[in-house]
Parts: sequence; structure tokens; C-alpha cells
Amino acid sequence: MLISLPGVLGPDELQRVRELLASVPFVDGRASAGGDARRVKNNEEVDPSDQRVATLNRLVLLPLYRHPMFQAAAMPRRLSGAFFARYLPGMQYGRHVDDPVMGPEGGRYRSDVSMTVFLSPADSYDGGELVIETEYGEQRVKLEAGDAVFYPSSSLHRVDPVTRGERMVAVAWAESMVREPERRRLLFELQQVEEQLRAADPDAEVTRKTGRVRANLMRMWADV
Repeated sequence: MLISLPGVLGPDELQRVRELLASVPFVDGRASAGGDARRVKNNEEVDPSDQRVATLNRLVLLPLYRHPMFQAAAMPRRLSGAFFARYLPGMQYGRHVDDPVMGPEGGRYRSDVSMTVFLSPADSYDGGELVIETEYGEQRVKLEAGDAVFYPSSSLHRVDPVTRGERMVAVAWAESMVREPERRRLLFELQQVEEQLRAADPDAEVTRKTGRVRANLMRMWADV
């Protein structure tokens, strides 16, 4: 399930993020990659030891984490910090799958949901599309600054080469209360149906039954 969220960050948040990114040091992005991803990764990332990363995380991740669509579809149990990545002309990230377990010793988490928040205006760079392989074929994603996309971390994906300008994004991961992507999709679709039924007739038996089924499936599948 691939979901795009428009306008996660507003103009004020974007301006503050860009001011911070203009003042922080960048390092070789391969330092944060594991396994085969290191071999195909070519970008730069904000030095994670810089103290300003904590402020960047609050500005970018809190609005995403609090978004009702993200909560409903990702069902997050734990959220990682973000990596702030820069792609200049000639840079790309080859076809790969995200590491299944991430985080430092003592703070490990399972990567169930991958997230990208776009920080550069879409017309400010050429190339750089996020390409996600799904059961319906390749999905090419290039969103406006402030928009976000999230999808199962088990998906093969890549970032096409940037040919002009600068692509700046924040990437992060969530461990979900529901591990399997298909179960998350079913629960999300059931919630949407329940909301429609509640809007039409909140006291109807079918409304109560749908809510009960969704709640009991969540109780059966959730790992908290």
C-alpha cells in the first residue's frame, strides 16, 4: 500500500527546515547504508552527530507522525529519526530493499513502513524520482515540497539519477503494530468503510458490526 500525503509541512516549517539545512554539514550517505545498499547508494546526508538534527526531526517528523492518515494506515508503534539526504547532479540510489532491522544497540526497531518527505520544489530539479516496485508495476513518485509518501519497507525501490538541481528529502521508518502489509491494508480499508457508515447512519447494525470486526482483527493482529 503506497499512500501520498499532500501538505504535511506548511510554508513556515519548510522555510525553517531549509534554513537549518543550509547551515549543517553533509557527509557521504553510504555511511548509513547496510548490506548491498551501500554498493548502490550515492548521495550526501546531514551529519547525524550534528546537534541541529534533533530540531530537524521535530520539524519534519512530528507533523507526519500526527497526520491522521499516517496513523490509520501505518499504525506506528515506533518511529525512527530521519536521515536528511541531498542528491546533486549525477547522484542516485540504486535498486535496493531497506534493512529489516535498524537503529543503534539497545534501540533496535523493525522497519515495516518507509517514509519520504520531499523538501525541494518539484520543478527545482530534474530526475530524482523515487521508483517503488509494487504488485501493479513500478510507481514513480516525485512530489512537491512538504508532501510525503509512505510504503512497505519490504518493497524494492530506487532513486533515479538527478540531472539538474538539488533533490533534498527526509527519509525515516516506522515499526508498525501490525507487521504484515496486507493486514495493515485490510484494517485501513475497514476503517474507511466504518467511517463512511458512521457518517451515513451511526446507529445502524452494519455500522456497529463493521466496527466490531475491525477492532477484533486489530486485537488479533496487533503487536504492542
